[in-house]
Parts: sequence; C-alpha cells; structure tokens
Amino acid sequence: METGEDVKATPKGFYCKLCEIHTPNQWSLDDHVKGRKHQHLCRLRAKRKAQEENSVFVSGFKPATSSTELAEYFQQFGPVSEVIMDKEKGVYAIVEFSEVDSTQTALAQLEHRMDGLKLRVKPRERKEFKLATKGKHDPKKPQISLERLNYELCQAASVNEQMQKVVESFQLSENDRTARELLIQLLQEVFTEFLPDCLIVPFGSSVNTFGVQSCDLDLVLDLEHTKAFQSRGKKSEQTEENQSEDGHSEDSILSDVDLATATPAEILELVAAILRKCVPGVHKVQSLSTARLPLVKFSYRELNLEGDITINNRLAVRNTRFLQLCSGLDCRVRPLVYTVRLWAKQKQLAGNPFGGGPLLNNYALTLMVIFYLQNVNPPVLPSVEQLKHMACEEEQCVIDGWDCTFPSQPFTVPPSKNTDDLCTLLFGFFTFYSKFDFPGSVLSLREGRTLPITDFLSRDEEMPDTPQGSEPKQRNTTHPKLGPVNILDPFELHHNVAGNLSERTHRNLHRECCEAEKYCRSLQYQHKSSKGKSWGVTRLFTPRVEGGPQSQDGKEKSLEISIPFRASILPESLRKELGSAGDTFRVLWFAKLCTAVGAVFKDILKCTPPEEPTNSQAQTKTGENEEEVNNNESVKQAITHSGVKRPLPPEESPSSSSSPQGKRQRLDPSAEHSEKACWSWAQRHQVWAGRRKVRRDLLNKSDEASKPEGGCSSIESRVTQCIIEKEADPKDLLEFRVDAVVVGGGESTKALLKFTPNNDLQGHFQDFFHFLESFLPKMVETLLSKQE
Repeated sequence: METGEDVKATPKGFYCKLCEIHTPNQWSLDDHVKGRKHQHLCRLRAKRKAQEENSVFVSGFKPATSSTELAEYFQQFGPVSEVIMDKEKGVYAIVEFSEVDSTQTALAQLEHRMDGLKLRVKPRERKEFKLATKGKHDPKKPQISLERLNYELCQAASVNEQMQKVVESFQLSENDRTARELLIQLLQEVFTEFLPDCLIVPFGSSVNTFGVQSCDLDLVLDLEHTKAFQSRGKKSEQTEENQSEDGHSEDSILSDVDLATATPAEILELVAAILRKCVPGVHKVQSLSTARLPLVKFSYRELNLEGDITINNRLAVRNTRFLQLCSGLDCRVRPLVYTVRLWAKQKQLAGNPFGGGPLLNNYALTLMVIFYLQNVNPPVLPSVEQLKHMACEEEQCVIDGWDCTFPSQPFTVPPSKNTDDLCTLLFGFFTFYSKFDFPGSVLSLREGRTLPITDFLSRDEEMPDTPQGSEPKQRNTTHPKLGPVNILDPFELHHNVAGNLSERTHRNLHRECCEAEKYCRSLQYQHKSSKGKSWGVTRLFTPRVEGGPQSQDGKEKSLEISIPFRASILPESLRKELGSAGDTFRVLWFAKLCTAVGAVFKDILKCTPPEEPTNSQAQTKTGENEEEVNNNESVKQAITHSGVKRPLPPEESPSSSSSPQGKRQRLDPSAEHSEKACWSWAQRHQVWAGRRKVRRDLLNKSDEASKPEGGCSSIESRVTQCIIEKEADPKDLLEFRVDAVVVGGGESTKALLKFTPNNDLQGHFQDFFHFLESFLPKMVETLLSKQE
C-alpha cells in the first residue's frame, strides 16, 4: 500500500485520509502508519477490494428464493464463498466467489435462468473505501437549527421564557411518544410468542420526561415471570408430553435454553436472534455482552430510531421513576435540565457519539442539576434519604440489595419554599459548580450533600453513603471508580456515573462554568437587547471553537501538564496511609508524586542537570526565585511553602529515585499554602523520536510481555538507552525548567506541572512537550502504583 495515497501535508503537520487523523510531525506520522489502526484499515480495504472483484450482483429471482438455492445455481461457475441477500424485500443478492476466474466465467455467460425466470447478473458496484463515521448525523432524523432557535430565543421577553422555549424545541412531541409506544407494543407481542410472560419496559430519556427528539429507545426485558413459566412447564412435562400447562408449544425457543442457568451472553444472543429474524423493520442488531451493562443494540427503519435492550435491569427502571418524580415535584426542573444539557453539548462537554467516551452523558448532567437544586437555600428538591422517609409502607422497594424507596406520587411531597425564578437558578448553577472542588469531593444525591473523597480511600466494609441506622449493603462492598469528577448514582452507591470523564473534560467543565458564571453577571444575560442582539441564554449556546483563543495566557497554559490524584492506581498500603491522613493526604501524595516525576526525567528519559551557572548568574537567579534548588550533582526537589525559603545541605537532599521518607518529615501537615517543587533539566538526545519502533524491536527480541507505552519503567529506560546509543554525537539540544504545584486549596487533588524552555535553539521543545503530554502522566502513575 502506498502511503502517499492516504497522507497529505497540512500547515500543522500531516493528515491521514484513510484514518481521518492529524499528526503534528513526521515521527508521529511514521508511528501512526505502522500502528494497529492504520494497518487494520489497510488490510480491511484490501479485503473489501478483493470481495468486490470476486462478486456479482444478482436480481430477477423470486422473492421466496433462499440463499442456498442461489449458491447451488452459481456453484456451476466455481466455488461460492458467501451469498448476501437483501433482508427487507429479497429482490437482489450479492454472490461472492472464492476465485476471480469464477466471477469472470459467470459474467461471460449471456443468459442466466432460475425457476423459469431470467436473472440479471452484472459486476458488483465498486465503491471508494471510507472509514465509517458513527457520529455522523442521519439526514432523515429531524435536526434542530441552532440559528433558528437563537432567533426565537431573542424574541422572548425574559430568560424564563427563553428556557421554556428550549424545552418546547427539544422535547419529544406527542407523535414521537405515540410512535415509540407502538414499537414497544410490537416488541412485546413478538417476544411474548417466544418468551411467555416476559415484559418489555421502557426507561431512560424516552419516558423520564427529559427526552429529546431522536433520542435512543432504552428498554428492559424482564424475564422473571418467564423463568417461573419455564419452571412450571418442566414440572408439567411428566403429565403432558408435547403441550405445556399454559397451552404453549414445547417446540418454542424455551425448549432450547434454560433461563435459570443461562449466561447473560447466551440470553443476549437469544434476544438478538429474535430481533433479527422475527421483528419486521429491525436491522443493525448487535450484541454487546462485555459492556458494564450487557445489552443488544438495534435500529428500527420505519422510525429511523436506535434502541437497546438490557436484561432484568430493574435499577435503571427505578432511576427513571426517580427522575419522573423530580420532574413532577417542581416545574422549574425540566427547563433547567434542558438548558444545561444544551449548554454542555454546545461547549463539547457532553454528547459522546458512541455511547462511551470521556464526556458527560445526559444522566450525569441531570444528576448535577438535581444535586444543585438539593443544595440551594432553601432547597428546591429534597434528598433521596428525605424522600425515603416520606414514602408509605407499600412504596418500600429494595433492588439487588439497594434501597430504592421514594414516594410514587409528587403530591405526597411538601412543596419547596424556594421562590427563585429560572434566570436566578441558572446563574446559581454556574456559580455553584465554578467554585466546586470536583477532584476532592463526591456528589451524593442520597445524602443531598458533598462527601469528602478521603471517605472512599480506606473503607472496605460499608459505603459512606449508608445512612445511620440502616442495614449495610450485602452484595456490594467495592468502592466507586474515582476520577476527576465523582457523581454517585442515587441508589447504586458504588457506581460513579461520571467515572468515564478524563482530566481534560474536568478542566473544560470548570473553565466553561467559570466563563458562564462571569457572563451571567452581565446585563446582556439579565436584560433583553433593544438592538436585536443576542442576549440571555443565547450567548451561553455559542459553540466552543476547538483551538481558539481561550484566555489571555493561553500560550502558557499550552505548556502545562496536569496529573490528577487517582486512588484506584495506588497500592492498598499507600491508600490506607493516605486515608488515615485525613485532609492532609494531599501533602503526602504530592511528595510521592514529586519523587516519581524526578525519576521519570532522570532515570527513564536520562535528562541531566544543566551546566552550572557562574557565581554572578547564580546569585541573580537565586534572587529572582528563592524556591528553586540547583540540581547539578543530584536531582534535588524543593517542596516548600509559599514565600518560605528552606535550603537543604547536599547530604540531606534525597535523589529523585529514593524513598520520599526524608521529604515527608519536612512537610508540615497543618500548612494552609499549596506545596511546590521545581527542577531544571537538560536533554541532549531526541528520546521522543522513533520511540515506539525501538520499543517494539526490544520486545520482539525479549521474552517480556507487551505493555502499553508508559506501562513498565524498566522497558522505557532501555528504550531511552537504545536511542541514546544510536546518536553518536550528543548535542546541547534543549534545557527546560519544570515547576510543580498542587492547584487550589482544601480538597484540591491534582498536581500542575508548568514547563518553561530555557534553551531551545533548534526548536525541538514543542515536539518534546507533545511527547510528554501523554508519556509523563502514564509513567508517573506507573511508578506511583509500585510505591509502598
């Protein structure tokens, strides 16, 4: 395959048309071309081309003709490898031969007849191979024009009216709801034929009152009654050989699978088979048995609708009932949720195109709004624990060990005393989360308050959300997956619904909340423009421009690398040590992190201290920055409090790869200021260039198991050494400074590393920093995971 056909030069580097990927330089391009994705697509393209050459298009046969009959007819021209039939109408087929000669022989025959009909046989259409873009909008789906929406919003009289218009523009119409109900009835009828007494129950956006046009149809297949039916059928076999007690034939699909012992994967395959073969209009059926919640995805052609089916997912149905209750408790909830969702989507904070990804989903955004409404003064919504005490005895509900009790009707809950309008509440939402400490806190809708993340570092027996006086959970003893943003599910208390978020998404969320809060203080938000300009919420919906100017110091921010605190990667002994430290655990974690950062630069990337400055230069530098430590002989770290100079004698300075016990003794746990550290380094080799190739070659020559880049310190150190040995003449490539600080106070839990190039005559620092952006956080986490 000629790479020149797929790669073109751009002002910012190179663009691979095959993979639709941009690369910044030639080294990155070489790595990409040799990578798995590019190689896989090259092989797939070659396979598709061969299939086109070996296939013929056939039409004119009877609709009832099967693929086997077509295969038998075309066997006379050569071996047939596959016959692909038109699923809907059966009026055409693609016949693929094993050899090109067979294709030419079939096309050379002047006339083809089958069952008395003349067949049309022609070469298969040649199509250009393109990467499928799953996130592309379907032209058949109704799309809302943002320009038209902004025009209508500008005509409104107030922000309250604007938010109501957002709801009217995006909510499911009556026709949409009716069409979905008819599809659910169709699925219920079909599945009942094969799985007697089963139930198809909708959940999610379609029925939780927060649905938008063309949202997916989420369904639960409840098989509890079907299992009981099957059990009764087995007992009746002794008296009735071919007929079950309820009159259903024993030749049904239940005779092939035992629901009581079948695995989730087997049940999903059963559901997928019913959808493919028995539900008209359903296509693109896919079983995903390895997902966190195994499901079957499908598309319904008549409504141009995508849906998924999970098995016995009663918690999801209960969550939907909870959102319905919150919507019914206060009429301000829906406009606020719809507005925040649209804002988040426009700012690229939400809207994962494939269902998974590093962005917020609609459920997490809705819980953020509800949590905020639980914490305003006075509260708009009660906490889940408060709702539990308002429920009657008949409304008690426990699912899989989780207490899911709350009132079924809104009128049983006392109305809120909060009288703020939508304009004020939206402003408050952005203010609340612009000051919120996401990394160090956990949002608990159950308690209606913030929980410190330290509660989740050392407890193994009971969830911190378990209310006093209630029984602990019996089957769930694991902690939620902690990340930059932590939002506990209201009922499944070990599930962090924002656990998929990346550190970048968290930074973007905080930045956008701050910018929105700043805008909401202006008159443009609060008062309608007399000149017809955008005002109110319309400016909040301005799409975020990727790569555009974000702040006055955007250039400096581009040279920063953030390393968040992640308890999940730390060894158990260190997690317990940090948990027992309480609020001062960040000081201990920062000391560990500084040791790892120094080890990455010195021991793995083989950076060296820069040349020692003259006495006059050293004095000047010391006067400008008293906190920096000269590391000419060994890598020394200055971890000091702001404005305090703490010089260390050489014999007491620990190296970057040594144990941080010495540093821990010098830290003041009661200090209120952020901890800081700095290094100065020189790199004389291009250790980032061609690194993946060198790494693959080393692994091929050794018996070590393959690990991702940054997954093994010894391998990465050897890779660097190999690159250095290949460069016969080392040069003064670049010198740079690294300043580390724990950002924020209180519960802040991330280290920010700021890079400043001091000497970069050949212009290599930008490539080096681009490499460090992904390599340094991974390598630091690898070293932290091995510390005791």
